[in-house]
Amino acid sequence: MMKGVLLPGNKKVVVEEFPIPTPKDDEVLVKIKSSAICRSDLSLYYGNAVVQGDKAGKVITGHEPAGIIDKVGKNVKHIKEGDKVAIYLAIGCGHCKYCYQGTLHLCDNWECLGFTVDGGNAEYCVVPSRNALKVPSTMSFNEAAFSTDKFGTLYSAAKKLNVSGSGTIGVFGMGPMGASGVVVCKNMGAQVVAVDIDNSRREFAKSLGADHVLNPNDNNFIDQVMSITNDNGFDYAMDCSGNTQAHNAALDSLAKFGSLIMIGETTSSTINPSDQLIRKQTSIMGSWYFDINEYDEILDFININNIDLNTLISKKFSLDQAEQAFIEFDQRKISTAIFEI
Repeated sequence: MMKGVLLPGNKKVVVEEFPIPTPKDDEVLVKIKSSAICRSDLSLYYGNAVVQGDKAGKVITGHEPAGIIDKVGKNVKHIKEGDKVAIYLAIGCGHCKYCYQGTLHLCDNWECLGFTVDGGNAEYCVVPSRNALKVPSTMSFNEAAFSTDKFGTLYSAAKKLNVSGSGTIGVFGMGPMGASGVVVCKNMGAQVVAVDIDNSRREFAKSLGADHVLNPNDNNFIDQVMSITNDNGFDYAMDCSGNTQAHNAALDSLAKFGSLIMIGETTSSTINPSDQLIRKQTSIMGSWYFDINEYDEILDFININNIDLNTLISKKFSLDQAEQAFIEFDQRKISTAIFEI
């Protein structure tokens, strides 16, 4: 038997015993060592899952785990027992154009770890062998867990924006994604401005290397942005909050021909296209997770820039402390959290 965490909704957290799963021919059993908590997990915590389905809230949670291969199915040849792996959250059909190009999360028939199939907030987890991503032996399990959704998503988004040392980026929302965005964009050479209403989160962003930290609620917020950017505005903006006020603050602070990429989940937002888009010729795009074929590139980026992903971790918990972990995360007492198993 093994322990696993369920989030049935209404802020309930249940730690239960489950049978240890058995891998099928093309699957692997991973002994989980680390599993990060994500903002999207709070949709399960509240009962309004961002990835819908009749299994949401009824399966073991956790879509950012890492561990050791414990068993392999008989058809699995490219990884073996004892290999250290991170786990890719999207399980695709394997034969559509999106799966072929590596964007498994865009597959029409995809499953999502921790939302529609059992995830990694547990002592063991079974996944298709393709989803087990080998990591260097020198990378810690906590770093491996943070290298996927937390870091990989932001790397892919920043790459879509063409972030470089010739520009300034405003990163809005200093939760887990925003914090990673600061680290990614700083290591891509950009001047990074972290934007959040919470002082402790702004200080955390500063510790991660943000060049400037701003409160969007300040009456002179736009003036501060213009002072930092020689009266041009941000070349790029990245919203990790999903908040309509942040969307507007980002668009208002963009330079002409600037680009906003939206990562934070939300179901609705209201903007002013005439002033914020048309007359400045700005662009908006969305970005969701990362292409599985990007992962080696992500690992190279971490290695070449000597990035310590441990700096992104605010607090560590055991599975038995799951209720407290979600309370503190929900109440924004911590920016990021991870289960050590």
